[in-house]
Amino acid sequence: MKYMINEPIKPFYFDLTEEEIDLFKNECGKILSSGKLILGENTLAFEKAFAEYVGTKHAIAVNTGSSGLEIILRLKKIENTTVLVPTNTNFATVAAILRAGGKVKYLDMDEKTFAPSLQMVIDAVKENSIPPISGVLWVHIGGVISPEFPAVIEYCHKNGLFVLEDTAHAHGSQINGIQAGNLGDGASFSFFPTKIMTTFEGGMITLNDDEEDYIARSLRNQGKRGMDFGGLHTDFGNSSRMTEVHAVLGLIQLTKLSKMIAKRQRCYDIITKHLQEANINFVSTEHMDSASQYKLIVLLPKDKNVEEIKKSLFNEKVLLGGEVYQIPCHLQPVFKNINGGQENLPIAEYWCPRHICPPLTSGMTDEEADITGKMLVKYLTAS
Repeated sequence: MKYMINEPIKPFYFDLTEEEIDLFKNECGKILSSGKLILGENTLAFEKAFAEYVGTKHAIAVNTGSSGLEIILRLKKIENTTVLVPTNTNFATVAAILRAGGKVKYLDMDEKTFAPSLQMVIDAVKENSIPPISGVLWVHIGGVISPEFPAVIEYCHKNGLFVLEDTAHAHGSQINGIQAGNLGDGASFSFFPTKIMTTFEGGMITLNDDEEDYIARSLRNQGKRGMDFGGLHTDFGNSSRMTEVHAVLGLIQLTKLSKMIAKRQRCYDIITKHLQEANINFVSTEHMDSASQYKLIVLLPKDKNVEEIKKSLFNEKVLLGGEVYQIPCHLQPVFKNINGGQENLPIAEYWCPRHICPPLTSGMTDEEADITGKMLVKYLTAS
């Protein structure tokens, strides 16, 4: 079947109906009338609903996922310790470690998962870093939970190391019956506009420890322990609160999160069927109970140039999304000298600039997914 593409197939879709927009407007009017713009009933309701969704005891709403990462790292008192982190991640992951007073030790990645392997973690721990390693800040890149991640947690815990999750991409991802955000010792989700669900800007910390929940709420609110307002500051916190308006949008989006993920999964299945038939490699989520399908990571054949592929697909009105990530953190200018520039991370250096992420959204039709899969095959197998 030959399709006519009238409108570009875009990598971003804000999933909100007219009815939901009206609901949002109505709830925002109530907030304005009440005069309570922060730390009110909407924030509490969003936190409760999100904790129930993920399966954790606590959820703490914050202004960004980046703030959430810094807070959970501060809970682990990483000052003057080394934290293992994948080099293939967003700037915010590494920056949070540095802002919380830790030192970074980068991990390379396995091209099958775009995450580190268990052996990479073991090798890094055995190197006896100075300062000593306190834990790992893991990243579920593209929403993919590595099949080795449960073993990574087991190994780290046996060796007295924490495991925190950067779940910015992993809303709804699940393995072995447990959701991302409830696998390790704490997590931070992002609600940036391009993510699976959004609150304009925003983030959510998930925890199971009562004391850590108590301190995290203080750290997001200028160090005011046990109180929303007042002038007593016990902890060195920051103004990292989520507004009531943001929380309203979060509640609306969370209500439909499972449906949005199901739509993404359907399109993922259609696209990857074409890739499998053409023997094109991609990062699979078949080992997971469910996946957010934030990104479909497609590896380029050796003879293909990423810019030429992008241009060819653009001309076919298939617009690619941002990679995850094109430049590994150890090569980012801002982090150039934090470890003396001596990292040897060959897999990330090869594959970070040699993958693409086709459009994959909850607004995509079956027809658009089919076109996307066919166009990928057309240009990735062309001689």
